[in-house]
Amino acid sequence: MLVEVPLAHLDRPFDYLVPADLADDAVPGARVKVRFAGQDVDGYVVARAAESDHEGRLAPVRRVVSPEPVLRPEIAGLAADVARRCAGTRSDVLRLAVPPRHATTEKQPSAPAPAPDVDLPAAARAWAGHPHGPAYLEALAAGGSPRAVWGALPGADWPDLLARAAAATYAGGRGAVLCVPDGKDVDRVDAALERVLGPGHHAALRADSGPAARYRDFLALSRGARRVVVGTRAAAFAPVHDLGLVAIWDDGDDLYAEPRAPYPHTREVLLTRAERQGTAVLVGGFARTVEAEYLLATGWAHELAAPRTAVRERVTVAVTGASDRELERDPLARAERLPKQAYDAIRGALAHGPVLVQTPRSGYAPSLACERCRTPARCTACAGPLRIAGPTTPPACRWCGHVEEAWACPECGHRGLRAPVRGEVRTVEELGRAFPGTVVRGSGGERVLATVGAEPGIVVATPGAEPVADGGYAAVLLLDTWLALARLDLRTREEALRRWLGAAGLVALGGRVVAVGDPADPALQALVRWDPAGFARREIDERRSAHLPPASRLATITGEPGAVDDALTLLSRPEGAELLGPVPVEGTGEVRAVVRVPRAHGTALSDALGELQRLRSARKLDAVRVQVDPVAL
Repeated sequence: MLVEVPLAHLDRPFDYLVPADLADDAVPGARVKVRFAGQDVDGYVVARAAESDHEGRLAPVRRVVSPEPVLRPEIAGLAADVARRCAGTRSDVLRLAVPPRHATTEKQPSAPAPAPDVDLPAAARAWAGHPHGPAYLEALAAGGSPRAVWGALPGADWPDLLARAAAATYAGGRGAVLCVPDGKDVDRVDAALERVLGPGHHAALRADSGPAARYRDFLALSRGARRVVVGTRAAAFAPVHDLGLVAIWDDGDDLYAEPRAPYPHTREVLLTRAERQGTAVLVGGFARTVEAEYLLATGWAHELAAPRTAVRERVTVAVTGASDRELERDPLARAERLPKQAYDAIRGALAHGPVLVQTPRSGYAPSLACERCRTPARCTACAGPLRIAGPTTPPACRWCGHVEEAWACPECGHRGLRAPVRGEVRTVEELGRAFPGTVVRGSGGERVLATVGAEPGIVVATPGAEPVADGGYAAVLLLDTWLALARLDLRTREEALRRWLGAAGLVALGGRVVAVGDPADPALQALVRWDPAGFARREIDERRSAHLPPASRLATITGEPGAVDDALTLLSRPEGAELLGPVPVEGTGEVRAVVRVPRAHGTALSDALGELQRLRSARKLDAVRVQVDPVAL
């Protein structure tokens, strides 16, 4: 029995006696109520046996909440593996894997799927742009387990290609799990699966589905009525029968990082599941993470990439704004947010279709500074940053909301304000004035567009909120690239390139991409060449020389200073471990320590952190937050 108790030192199966009147319902995977530490708690039956190794008296199961076997053995094993890797507890992982029960929905049967009718030749033709694509699909249909890292072509209909891979797996009698970052992507792949497989063959797990709908789709998978699933990070634990393929699109998106303990990343869950169940793997995207490139470097996976000639036929990428040639042609190009080449690109593309403009910030003027001396504008009440929400609103504090109608710079006394960073709303306003008579729309914040038509117009979007254009965009313009490169983080350039390629990937066949920035920057150079693989390899080389992931494994321990000090005292560091810190976490009163080990000792680090959690829990010490291989530092 797995008991839902969040205490690390009690994270193990317990033996209970199953009364005769509950024997038929207490099947493996069923939810039950048991007595634990003087109170009734939830639990799952993981196995039934005639005898127990426990020498004392066994407590009986109080009742069977439901005879529905919602925890399949492979998911229970996966939860144990994920908990071990992340130094967490199985009960925390199971909360992510098994949705809450909806009794009314559980009483309804799941309609079986019709017989599959998959057009394998059509699937092979769809993947023909990648030299090894048809062979990969052939291996999936034959029951093989190929593992690939896929670099999608600009303008590719990637939801259709994912659906074709799932269809080939389905034709071979096996199931598939497809993970995408957000609800917009789920809708696109859902529609593609409907076209390729027909209705009634797959389920879509959405974060915004109601309890009944989510549980209905979960049960359809658990009962084997559906064999293919697409969803966000929770879909990684979907109980698909006879699993043959796990796939993830755009694995660098930060939405895959689970914000709840034990903080597993969807990519790592899927790779762990693939190892455990012997399935095929497909890691795809326009960009490539260093983790995906590391799979290729170690030989664990093989590359699915199109030839360079195919990339050149699809898109032209240029950088403008700071080169010597551009400065000769336009002396103000370095200071202008919209240089002449970018303006000309928009104007020329509007004759052929819509234009996408990506800007890295939402809002109107999310930050302000003195117009004369450039001192950041701060609130006189709480010293928070000032912003302007709209063209007719006065500046107000982002922290306390205090309105500064008579603000004056404390350094020079000037009352004028400027916006060093402009949001998507302000950009819409500026482009509306620059291109009168053209429809200009914004997509970002709480107003996100899913799709736009093929008619000419301008769409200004923040990263991740870019709508899909019917037939693709005639041109894509990337503004304020310096801002994406200004973050102080391990993944700054990697994340910037991922966002740019994600927008550029929406361009139509033969379209144009223009980025405004410094052409000497390595990330922008990789964008111009459309070379995410080469960029990822260089990133790995730099990180290897600095002993940073993925060449090493690390974990952070965060909490109050005394709690972190206790944790470090109890931690039995594995061979080769380095301790960095503790250092203060700005604005929280907490401190953070980093423990780093060579990659070969990653399992030993996870085990040591797991033992630390058990000791801390048993001694009732103050809590600390342990994260293994966090996305950001």
